[in-house]
Amino acid sequence: MVTVVIVSYNTREILSNCLDALFKSGMGREMEVFVVDNDSRDRSAEMVAEHFPEARLIANKQNLGFAAANNQAFRQATGEYIVLLNPDAYVLPSSIPNAVRFMDEHPECGLCGGKIISPEGRLEPSARRFPSPLTKLLTLSGLRAKFPQSRLLNWHEFGDFAHDRPMEVDWVPGTFTIARKAMLDKIGPFDERFFIYYEETDLCLRAKKAGWKVYFIPDAEVMHIGGASSKTRKDKTFDSAASQVLSFRMRSEWLYYRKNYGLATMLASAGIELLWFSMRYLKNLLIPTGDAARKKEMARSTMSQITRSVSDTQFGQFSPPIPW
Repeated sequence: MVTVVIVSYNTREILSNCLDALFKSGMGREMEVFVVDNDSRDRSAEMVAEHFPEARLIANKQNLGFAAANNQAFRQATGEYIVLLNPDAYVLPSSIPNAVRFMDEHPECGLCGGKIISPEGRLEPSARRFPSPLTKLLTLSGLRAKFPQSRLLNWHEFGDFAHDRPMEVDWVPGTFTIARKAMLDKIGPFDERFFIYYEETDLCLRAKKAGWKVYFIPDAEVMHIGGASSKTRKDKTFDSAASQVLSFRMRSEWLYYRKNYGLATMLASAGIELLWFSMRYLKNLLIPTGDAARKKEMARSTMSQITRSVSDTQFGQFSPPIPW
């Protein structure tokens, strides 16, 4: 038995397509599916109840966040393996069977993730090393994006790796991940201090510390739209890729670093980001060119959100009350 868990937040049409693809994947009775709806306002829960009665629906009356919502399903799961699937990710028919076969053949593997493809057919980051202040600097400077195939400059995302074979990695995105339930029973589920973002990174780090391995496998493929739930938050500012809520990402990042690496690393990461946007602000203030006014305002806003998120989390020690 495989348990598939999908957390939904205002993604009714996308969720419907996701479930349709999932139930057509051929797993049949070997699969139980949980949909945890985080108080969607677009009648996502009603759609699931009406059109996908075979799915087990958990309809929350409050947005509990990604980690806590997944944990609700984990507690009821009966499968030997648990598949995390984003509502904006569509599995190929062979993806789950291939992932299960890999887990069966590699009992030392606690989690593995598949190959994530964009709707245009481009490979998205599917295998990663743990983040650090250095990888943040490479990202902010644009070097990682400019040299995506570089082993050195895109070290964080295995830039020189062709994604054509299984490989042990540090962590895999929660877009499509299969986890061994026996492992979760031993190390615990997601840390619910993370409302959204960094919860899968933290789980993979805990798994590796407990002696489990984390793998990327190429033959479990999903098409990923990206940021579908986050984009419904019209009241928030997004990162440059328009897929993550900026303040939420910062809060979770400071919580992650403080929990796992201490205050110095947390301050280093926040400090690098604050310094970078301070320099951008001064550049556009003193040497304005083109749309300098917009860039200056973006830098000012980002600096404000950095300092606010550090304060909100009490330097990474405290998770603000839900919903964020």
